[in-house]
Amino acid sequence: MSTSGRILVINPNSSVSCTAGIAAALERFGALGRFEVVRLAEGPPAIASWRDWHSVTEPLCRLVEREEAAAYVIACVSDPGLEAVRATTRRPVLGMFRSAVAAAMTRAERFGVIGFVAASEARQRLALRGMGVEDRLAGWVPLDLPMEVLTDPEAPRTRIREAARALAATGAGAIVLGCTGLAGHLAAAEDAAGLPVIEPCAAAGAMALLATAPQ
Repeated sequence: MSTSGRILVINPNSSVSCTAGIAAALERFGALGRFEVVRLAEGPPAIASWRDWHSVTEPLCRLVEREEAAAYVIACVSDPGLEAVRATTRRPVLGMFRSAVAAAMTRAERFGVIGFVAASEARQRLALRGMGVEDRLAGWVPLDLPMEVLTDPEAPRTRIREAARALAATGAGAIVLGCTGLAGHLAAAEDAAGLPVIEPCAAAGAMALLATAPQ
């Protein structure tokens, strides 16, 4: 793949299983996909705290400075370092949370979010305020499970179904999966909620392809 034509998808945590899940979620684009998925080896095991969120900003910027790409996707659903990375390159830089929220708002007036841990809520609400759409958030429910549990094919399913049903009860018309570790659980959440569920890897992938399409 030509480095100038690729879309570099950067997982800012160091989890191998999470990175594999992101890559699997992007496989749906098939021949259209020009994605290269990498992880930040020096990153934390997951972006759980504000300290984690801030700690990856400079490593993300350095990676983007080293790696030429047509576009970059920050593959964490708290969008860490987004503004700083955008200041580092003239290429498009997409955050998965903002991409997923934009997709959710094409499906419903109000949406809910299944969050990673309780501490993620403040970061995601900050992003919603920046987008001017916090009033469209119907509910936010954390799973509070470790990353390696989230990426297991079965272990988090009961908790995911409970969260999806709780958000449906708030009046949400769509649900955003608020962590890339949930990429393999789209169908379980959709079946439980009976609502459209937005998977952020796919949402950001589609927007990155659009951003790099020939004019």
